[in-house]
Amino acid sequence: MKLQFVGYTLGILITIIGLAQMIPAMIDWRVGEPNAQIFMLNGVLCIFFGGSLLLANRSHSSEIRMREAFMLTMSSWFVVSFFAALPLAMSDLEMTFTDAFFEAVSGVTTTGSTVITGLDQVSHGVLFWRSLMQWVGGFGIIAFALIMLPFLKVGGMQLLRTETTGHDSKAMPRSAEILFLIVQVYVLLTFLCTLTYYILGMSGFDAINHAMTTVSTGGYSTHDQSYTHFDTAPLQYAGTLFMLLGALPFVLYVRFVFQNRFLFFNDEQVSALLKFLAVVIGFLTIWLWLSSPHTLESAFRNVAFSVVSVITTTGFKVVDYTLWGGFAVFCFLILTYIGACAGSTAGGAKMMRVMIGAKVVGRQFKTLLFPSGTFVLNYQGRRLDDDTVLNVLSFLALYVGANAVVTILLTLTGLDFITALSGAATAIANVGPGVGPIIGPEGNFSTLPDLAKWILSFAMILGRLEILTVLVVLSPTFWRD
Repeated sequence: MKLQFVGYTLGILITIIGLAQMIPAMIDWRVGEPNAQIFMLNGVLCIFFGGSLLLANRSHSSEIRMREAFMLTMSSWFVVSFFAALPLAMSDLEMTFTDAFFEAVSGVTTTGSTVITGLDQVSHGVLFWRSLMQWVGGFGIIAFALIMLPFLKVGGMQLLRTETTGHDSKAMPRSAEILFLIVQVYVLLTFLCTLTYYILGMSGFDAINHAMTTVSTGGYSTHDQSYTHFDTAPLQYAGTLFMLLGALPFVLYVRFVFQNRFLFFNDEQVSALLKFLAVVIGFLTIWLWLSSPHTLESAFRNVAFSVVSVITTTGFKVVDYTLWGGFAVFCFLILTYIGACAGSTAGGAKMMRVMIGAKVVGRQFKTLLFPSGTFVLNYQGRRLDDDTVLNVLSFLALYVGANAVVTILLTLTGLDFITALSGAATAIANVGPGVGPIIGPEGNFSTLPDLAKWILSFAMILGRLEILTVLVVLSPTFWRD
């Protein structure tokens, strides 16, 4: 295996991390926080180490084979998380490296699970670094989904290549140009979200941080009470809207900017997501309104925010929905597994795969009713080939299997079944909060055993890398010449 290209790319990523740490260093330096020196020192070390990798691998070949692609994909998330964790471990939070690595992985993968308590007393530099990790990680996830996953043909994500190029390959720019346009859209959405939050009552610092973690569907907050801290209806509606915008395929934004074509409602997975949300939100709103003292508007607002927060895998909270009863807990646990759209910053199984899986089940049902019939599976007006269908079904099977394995491993660390089950689901789906009194909306992951945190850290990366990528690299066959 030729590792020079991998080393060169990792050098770029580590250097970027070092440069990014200068921002929280300046924020803390302005107010005299001691963490400024920590961020500055770590930033310099990252730039030095990353620059050394660049120089050592500067003669790399520009050609990349399948093996190098898998290796780069997996190693980059672990390396980035490691270097992002260093300033947290050395800060005045006095975190162990286990906690710092967990926090960094949760940030970079935009999961949003946290082990930090007392966020209202944490330095602005550390708070901004957490938000910045999620914001940069969100764009990295989009790039990973649009470039690497179609190339690796993981979980049917080769369909995104068709969505990227369109029916006429000349109608859309190349991948590099698409990513440049996506950067512009990503920045614009973040700016609009920041401005909206600020106008509706957030402080400038809170608005910037929450905008970064909303658009990236990450969910880190600057307050222990998350979105509940603000407790205003306009902000809840704004948060619901921008979480949903971050969970839509960014290629559709590019089509709107590049071709001036508004195709959001013509996209199958977007249409399915919006219809599904309408049904779930409508049903839970009526159910909560009839079974609690909530007004209809209050029930709708809290349900809409909570449902969108979970299905987009953002993880903000405005209420503890586990207090709504066992039925609500079951609904939110199912939403955790589903996720939003492929090609967005959201995690989960992805609506595209859920739709294809449902179509396969529907075809099998029709085949039983009409044995002599021929039923074709289509997605976005195109016939699905057997290879794509098999990739999707394989992913869904692995998704369920991975959740089962991680749940078992977590129970072996001493966690109760509900905490283990929801912890596995929220890690692999990259959601953030689980259910139950320990890691539910009102809790966090700080009291979990260290071994459980390492298992969950690996599970978060496993989920973000679409499972199969990690399994391929861990296979002994992968390392054979």
